[in-house]
Amino acid sequence: MKSLPHLSFLRSFEAAARHLSFTSAAEELNCTQAAVSNHVRSLEDYIGRPLFVRHARSLTLTDVGQGYLVSVQRALQDIDTATASLITKNSSRAVTVSCPVSLTESWIPQVMASFHAQHPKIELALNSTVWADLQENASDITITIAHQDDVGTQDIKLWDERLVLVASPNYGALSRDTLHQERAIHILGRPEYWDAMCGALGLSKTRVGVGFQCNSTTAALELAAAGAGVVVAPKSLAMKLLQRGDLIEPLGVVCPSPWTYYATFKNGLSPSATLFKDWLMACAEQVTP
Repeated sequence: MKSLPHLSFLRSFEAAARHLSFTSAAEELNCTQAAVSNHVRSLEDYIGRPLFVRHARSLTLTDVGQGYLVSVQRALQDIDTATASLITKNSSRAVTVSCPVSLTESWIPQVMASFHAQHPKIELALNSTVWADLQENASDITITIAHQDDVGTQDIKLWDERLVLVASPNYGALSRDTLHQERAIHILGRPEYWDAMCGALGLSKTRVGVGFQCNSTTAALELAAAGAGVVVAPKSLAMKLLQRGDLIEPLGVVCPSPWTYYATFKNGLSPSATLFKDWLMACAEQVTP
């Protein structure tokens, strides 16, 4: 293919021709007036014909410039349209998921891995969050943990969460009557976990002291697995450690959790995001805390 003038030369010419000003074209293209002028001069040298008549304070197109402008504008529009189409097609194959750290360390990786095995051409991006997306609608699918009194109208519950009291198999003997003597691990921001468990055990919540405090449920569970104390946590998060035998349920009591996981979905999901949404909800139905 015959060599063509540099695209930046054509962009500068088209902008200068519309504005009939190198200065205005430079402002639009976010470059200097000298750069636009040099681009146009280089294009004229390449073509071998002048495109502008340069006056003291203005520009006018030559006959060649007027005829060339129509073709250049059409070509640039075709390039912009083709590029936008490719970007749209590419982005429609990508799905962005925001999810609390607690689930990114337990449940969601298996969900995404199994989906990828079935749909290897769909790109998945996981945004691990501590609280919530800093930018609204930043993700196609957003998973949050919410209190039962603060559920939004668009929130869809993933499962009915339950709480369990867990400890290391090596922690030692533990009973309902001795619970107030144990090293209790408390999760900051979730005092209702212990309140709910004490209610289920028929105990006063004031009888449970504080041995450790954590701002992460995952860290609290790992502390318990290391024998540091006992903790009340969502069973969906404790399940992995329970199945491995790193934790046990010494009292065998479960109770409903006032906090559980919900999903929200961006309006106008792409076909790829809709496919992952259906996969996610099907996987959620299999979770039985």
